[in-house]
Amino acid sequence: MKLNGSDVIIECLLEQGVDTIFGYPGGAVLNIYDALYKYSDKIKHIITAHEQAACHAADGYSRTTGRTGVVLATSGPGATNLVTGIATAYMDSIPMVAITGNVGRSLLGLDSFQEVDICGITMPITKHNYIVKDPDKLPEIIREAFYIANEGRKGPVLIDIPKDITAAMIDYEKREPKKIVNHNPDGIGEQIEIAAELIKSAERPFIYAGGGVVSADATEEMTEFVRKVNAPVSLSLMGQCAMDNTLDCYIGMLGMHGTKTAAMTLNKCDLMIVLGSRFSDRVLCNPNTFAKNAKIIHIEIDPAEIGKNIEVYHHVTGDVKYVLSKLNEMLPDMKHPIWMDQVMQWKKQYALKMVPIESEDEVLPQDVIEELDRLTEGKAIISTEVGQHQMWAAQYYNFRCPRSFASSGGLGTMGYGFGAGMGAKVGNPDRTVVNIAGDGSFFMNCNELSSLAKHKIPMIELVFENDVLGMVRQWQRLFYGKRFSQTNIQRGTDLVKLAEAFGIESVRITNKSEIKPMLEKALNCGKPCLVDVIINKDINVLPMVPAGKDVSEPIMDIVID
Repeated sequence: MKLNGSDVIIECLLEQGVDTIFGYPGGAVLNIYDALYKYSDKIKHIITAHEQAACHAADGYSRTTGRTGVVLATSGPGATNLVTGIATAYMDSIPMVAITGNVGRSLLGLDSFQEVDICGITMPITKHNYIVKDPDKLPEIIREAFYIANEGRKGPVLIDIPKDITAAMIDYEKREPKKIVNHNPDGIGEQIEIAAELIKSAERPFIYAGGGVVSADATEEMTEFVRKVNAPVSLSLMGQCAMDNTLDCYIGMLGMHGTKTAAMTLNKCDLMIVLGSRFSDRVLCNPNTFAKNAKIIHIEIDPAEIGKNIEVYHHVTGDVKYVLSKLNEMLPDMKHPIWMDQVMQWKKQYALKMVPIESEDEVLPQDVIEELDRLTEGKAIISTEVGQHQMWAAQYYNFRCPRSFASSGGLGTMGYGFGAGMGAKVGNPDRTVVNIAGDGSFFMNCNELSSLAKHKIPMIELVFENDVLGMVRQWQRLFYGKRFSQTNIQRGTDLVKLAEAFGIESVRITNKSEIKPMLEKALNCGKPCLVDVIINKDINVLPMVPAGKDVSEPIMDIVID
């Protein structure tokens, strides 16, 4: 049948199971928005205050539902406002399809009003991108974009559509989505068998898992693998919800802000089993001394990551869900009692504990996040901005459910969490969603309070307010002679009044006794709510491994004077 291009776009999205689009209208996408009006009973549209938040919302929706996020923006500045969100998704391997409008084909390349080469701009930060120049190819391009976003190592794809294409009459025939079959190349069976033999012979195995386990929906297979191998487990920032954090074998993050226990375990293990992680520099710290006493097995879907940042003893290139399922069939139930007892002693000895700076009654982020964990039973979805609060969330919230954490790991995008939290709540309306922010990040996206109010999204925005850019200030204290250049922000804004001005519920926590009742009030109000948490500006994220140092040499205390 014949449909105009905009109707074809919506029909193709429906084919892919899309139920929500995040976006912002403009001239070049007016035809698409007209189609959305007609299809409003089938696809929900969430307008944000800024296109960047819409992109982050599509990202958060994808991370927490496992479905492909979709964002829509107009040409020119609308498209360029998506760039940071697309780069964030690319760095963290999040499946997302970004649709941008552009000027009509006859106006391309003429510096027309609101024209920009968004394909050229986003080429390095997308798995693939398209500019549609033939209307008859539009349906297949959309279908192919969703396939590419989800095949192999996942990531964002952009489709740029000139305005006249969205008005053209196109032949459309409904099709079922192409099934995703994640490649497991020839020889993978032999690779898995070698890995199994190495694991069987290990006396001190150590499992390290990243976001690839979550992306592959392999959390059940990993839990069984951990049980069979009987080994301590560390999770990357991206892998925080890959396993129940309350299990005794979980020993915290590894790397710059990881636990001393994880660092000791790394240095004493004889086999490191790495699942769906890319050996970020924040994890390696010093690649020359990393796991120097151990053989490393790297299980990873992207062959480009094998040996990229560190040499490994053996690798398995394939889908981690498939690989773990095969290993679970091959491996017997193993026991390493002496090794596990040693690791558990380290875990008790080096337990994370914040110490008050000025008074016993002051609010410590650890107390706030641990109380949030208790009140939500570790089952909330947590999004974060980037900074000290991000590390505190990963350190002190005990994730029990998969797809419960949305944070910008690779790009480190301040301003990410608010949009991501909104997308997570829209995609998971029955789950509690809390965005944990610092006031530095909050001021990058506080306009999105209006989006919470407009759409009545009952997300909690928890802001640690200390009037400084905490993580940057921490580096200035340690490595720049306490020259706090431009990190004392002190904007003088009353966050409670600001929230009220946007029509948002709000509470404030100023002392330890208020933590539980104010969090309970926010969690039980059933409305969008801002929680303003006043903390000391000199609270630091510890442990901390200085750049270039061995991961086993963290700073455990910082003297404040």
